[in-house]
Amino acid sequence: MPDFYRIKRLPPYVFEQVNRIKAAARANGADIIDLGMGNPDLQAPQHVIDKLVETVGKPRTDRYSASKGIGGLRRAQAGYYERRFGVKLNPDTQVVATLGSKEGFANMAQAITEPGDVILVPNPSYPIHAFGFLMAGGVIRSVPAEPTPEFFVAAERAVAHSIPKPVALVVCYPSNPTAYVASLDFYRDLVAFAKKHELILLSDLAYSEVYFDESNPPPSILQVPGAIDVAVEFTSMSKTFSMAGWRIGFAVGNERLLAALARVKSYLDYGAFTPVQVAATAALNGPDDCIREMRATYKRRRDVMVESFAKAGWEVPEPTASMFAWVQIPEKFRSMGSLEFSKLLVEKADVAVAPGIGFGEHGDDHVRIALVENEQRIRQAARNIRKFFDNADQTLHNVVPMVRRG
Repeated sequence: MPDFYRIKRLPPYVFEQVNRIKAAARANGADIIDLGMGNPDLQAPQHVIDKLVETVGKPRTDRYSASKGIGGLRRAQAGYYERRFGVKLNPDTQVVATLGSKEGFANMAQAITEPGDVILVPNPSYPIHAFGFLMAGGVIRSVPAEPTPEFFVAAERAVAHSIPKPVALVVCYPSNPTAYVASLDFYRDLVAFAKKHELILLSDLAYSEVYFDESNPPPSILQVPGAIDVAVEFTSMSKTFSMAGWRIGFAVGNERLLAALARVKSYLDYGAFTPVQVAATAALNGPDDCIREMRATYKRRRDVMVESFAKAGWEVPEPTASMFAWVQIPEKFRSMGSLEFSKLLVEKADVAVAPGIGFGEHGDDHVRIALVENEQRIRQAARNIRKFFDNADQTLHNVVPMVRRG
């Protein structure tokens, strides 16, 4: 049987290689401290769980739901945007509920991409930002991930040298994996850039509520006047309410783009399970003390990681947002690349991280470390890493190839 067209367009899933080594180590009795996948270990808020339990089994709730989301959920998301960002949305035409932001991104790519279309995507970036378009037949051209003036210099160059002209530009702030945060001034320049070059803007704001400076919460691109003419923004319940497995997210913004997304979705799914949508509505309309507690938990973990890893001899830049640290591989190991280094951490330190190469070739001298274990486990990870670093010259000699293979 020949290789399938879309499967051929996808590279090997880098993270699976680390997962295999991790699973083998656990099968042999190793206690792996898993800081790899951004999979929240916190419990969903109790009032949200209670609403789910209350709704399950009620008349009509077992039936097919609404593909674009039940009305109450879309109104709740519009209410969130007005409270948090001062952005008014029409819940009927400017809000679509998705099965998580990842599904929304992938189906938006299907909706707007013709074979050969060029899409500008940050590198490094979360894989679906590129691969959603690759699966839809698009072509990816990289732009920088950091929101600085150099971004626009590189983006102008990418537009000038792309044939055909790019149709869309993806951004993600707070960024996965780099934890960069964009300012509203950056978004103003971005909207002007998109209008100048007739680009669609797709903004991933999944980490909007995971930030550590209470006086400076991350903005939405839709706060920029006129942004809704060209932009759609994706958010998620996964991190804000620790509801990753519930698979609820949103696309909001430009009506024409959202109508295209809703039409594609109408052929592919009947929406999330209605009780899950009702519970998600309760989360968005409910008290926000659970969100503040989530932020405080991740901030404590961040602080412990920065302190304990520094003592282990590995400097971790302090992220101001997201549930990740983006950390350069120590000089001694950098030449081997992020995948081999990540495998080594599992084998020698019982610690799993995400190799930066999985987010794009420009991430290969970094790894992403997720704040998904408690403070005690993070300190244990640091102790394990320090022991590995202290003994690396002896344990790695003539065992591990220290030069990256071509």
